Amino acid sequence: MKSLSELSADSLDATDLQLLSLLQVDASLNNVALAEKLHISAPTCLRRTKRLQHGGWIEKQVAILSADKLGRYVGHSMTAIIEVSLDKQGEEWLQAFETRAVQEQAVQQCWRVSPGPDFMLVVQTTDMPAYLALTQRLLTQNANVRNVKAFFSLKRAKFGTEIPLPTATV
Repeated sequence: MKSLSELSADSLDATDLQLLSLLQVDASLNNVALAEKLHISAPTCLRRTKRLQHGGWIEKQVAILSADKLGRYVGHSMTAIIEVSLDKQGEEWLQAFETRAVQEQAVQQCWRVSPGPDFMLVVQTTDMPAYLALTQRLLTQNANVRNVKAFFSLKRAKFGTEIPLPTATV
């Protein structure tokens, strides 16, 4: 195994994979707990974590909130998965729509897909009037949007963010 000083920002070793695996399951683990699980020193663990962050392997660390509980607290909560097909397919048109979509706070995820629609959006709004306002801003007022198909979530059976990693057992 390479020493920490030999690893570049764009390479991973088995310890890095184990560290990433632990962090993507529970990013709230402190450095000492991570080091213990990995059987490495706390300073080494911290250096590895910082290297992975600076190298772009870790995009961000967030708290994933319960849409169901927050929905009950704020009154309502609605998730929609939306297929969007554009009329003009040039890169500049695709990029223009993508730029508008990612600027909307209600858009949680924006995927450019193929074949089929051009984009898949995952949208979280408080209620149907908020959804209608979003679609007016993002979809109806955009002359290049050809077709929209929306699906409304009745129940979330699974939600995960973990990416399967090779040899990442701890």
